[in-house]
Amino acid sequence: MLDIGWSELLLIGVVALIVIGPEDLPKLFHTLGRITARARSMAREFSSAMEDAAKASGLDDAAKSLKDVNALGSKRALGLDALERATERFEKWDPLNPRDEARQAGPVPDPAAPTPAPVAEAQPQTMVAAEPPGAPVEGRRQLHAVRRSDRDQQD
Repeated sequence: MLDIGWSELLLIGVVALIVIGPEDLPKLFHTLGRITARARSMAREFSSAMEDAAKASGLDDAAKSLKDVNALGSKRALGLDALERATERFEKWDPLNPRDEARQAGPVPDPAAPTPAPVAEAQPQTMVAAEPPGAPVEGRRQLHAVRRSDRDQQD
């Protein structure tokens, strides 16, 4: 906007008071207020008429489809960001010291990739041979099947 400070406004007010006079100054401000209000209302009407014309002509739909096309053409959507990261890692790669690089920087996961579901750890199964088959043992799993090699040794 206009870069006018308080000192400049005070100077303009004093000059207007001297030039126009104290009797006509309120009338001038009233007239300026009306003109400003009319200009603002005309600007609002013009912008609303332009928006209505854009909606009627289908320009809004074209703008939305253009935004969608721009979003599809982004680096992340095309996977180019991952390609750039791989290129940077390849350029930094030293074929003479592959172990040093592996210690310094491990594999970097792709931030766009979905996170894998947590895998439940399998508990080790232990064989119980000393207890009778019907007795429950706490903290251990019992195997009910007999291996073929064990069956052959019993016979």
